[in-house]
Amino acid sequence: MTKEEIIKKHKQYLFPSISTYYTEPLVTDHGSMQHLWDVDGNKYLDFFGGIVTISVGHANPRITSKIKAQVDKLQHASTVFPNEAIVALAEKLAQITPGDISQSFISNSGTEANETAVQLARMSTGNYEVVALRHGYSGRSQLAQSLTGHNTWRRSLPVSDPGIVHAMNAYCYRCPLGKTYPSCEVACAQDLESVIQTSTSGQIAAFIAEPIQGVGGFITPPKEYFKIVFKIVKDYGGLFISDEVQTGWGRTGKRWFGIEQWEVTPDIITSAKGLANGTPVGVTMTRPDIAASFKGLQISTFGGNPVTSVAAKATIDLIEEDRLMDNAEVVGNYFRQGLEGLKDKHDLIGDVRGMGLLQALELVKDRTTKAPAAQETNQFMEECRKRGLLVGKGGLMGNAIRMSPPLNISKADVGEAIGIMDQSLTAMSPALAGAASRG
Repeated sequence: MTKEEIIKKHKQYLFPSISTYYTEPLVTDHGSMQHLWDVDGNKYLDFFGGIVTISVGHANPRITSKIKAQVDKLQHASTVFPNEAIVALAEKLAQITPGDISQSFISNSGTEANETAVQLARMSTGNYEVVALRHGYSGRSQLAQSLTGHNTWRRSLPVSDPGIVHAMNAYCYRCPLGKTYPSCEVACAQDLESVIQTSTSGQIAAFIAEPIQGVGGFITPPKEYFKIVFKIVKDYGGLFISDEVQTGWGRTGKRWFGIEQWEVTPDIITSAKGLANGTPVGVTMTRPDIAASFKGLQISTFGGNPVTSVAAKATIDLIEEDRLMDNAEVVGNYFRQGLEGLKDKHDLIGDVRGMGLLQALELVKDRTTKAPAAQETNQFMEECRKRGLLVGKGGLMGNAIRMSPPLNISKADVGEAIGIMDQSLTAMSPALAGAASRG
């Protein structure tokens, strides 16, 4: 089919209709490692990785070869029957998770993983109420949307779960308290206790948070934040759920899971996305004592099927064998330096944040007022696409550029991306100057 036919049929047969990042939809055709091609043959350096999912490159032969072999052997028989692939994956997960976390429930997505975690916390503690964070994102089921702290992702939700409340997040660039780090003494973390005392019964089932808020625009808390929060959660009877859907599998550098960067050991870890390099997967991991509290029949028809399990373990093995966590640290630091250089040069960039190969720019119309530059964010993405670079966006106000290239990206790739972004911002400058003069 031609591009026009694909777009027409997509609008006709799928719902909702295409939600485009671009004025004209980008119709993908094939990929190889850090590159994607559209149906017209245009080549792109992919710095969004299928929304933080392509951990080790598109169609990486070291992953796809194992997937193909497993498809020919056994594709599905249901998890009511044990098989070698799921056991091998679960064992590997137990070896790399922090603390005493050693048992897993494998599902199909981050939404399911988070839903399972909340159910588990409620059964384990006997409490019902859960505290989530503003600007957080947990998925698209009713429970997951209730956990989510973005109005844009809650509009299909007429009634939210009454047991969920939201605390202040650590958004240093736009501090809701009007303070400045570090003189603030991380006052936002103390808000959690206030929320528990005033908006719950005083005994909670869990606190759930992304170490770095993905959809929120890669909002990254200060180093003290999670240690303070962890103690409060424990004081009020809750379990700490670390949502590693976007921050897991070495993405933040040096360590397997993002929360480890804050030196906190959670009770439950959820993840998905990058675990299987594009094969649908979700996983909820916890200690045996917490897992034992699971009540009733718990089956995921497709969760942990042999093909997915093989893809996930192959991805973990490759990250480990090639020391890609170290690469995420080294190349991520190089990337950050380049982004900071862009900020020094272009006033449109108000903030640079993130960790490892999870980096973001927040674009603003004015650095003093911090007025969100949502329209300019869309324009920037268009300019990058013209020059062969794909980036993502996010943030409550749609003005954050999110970047999560494969973990085996090189400094040369980063240099190319920085160059394209520089050219794109420069190309936008006359239009921005004209808009300012008209204002």
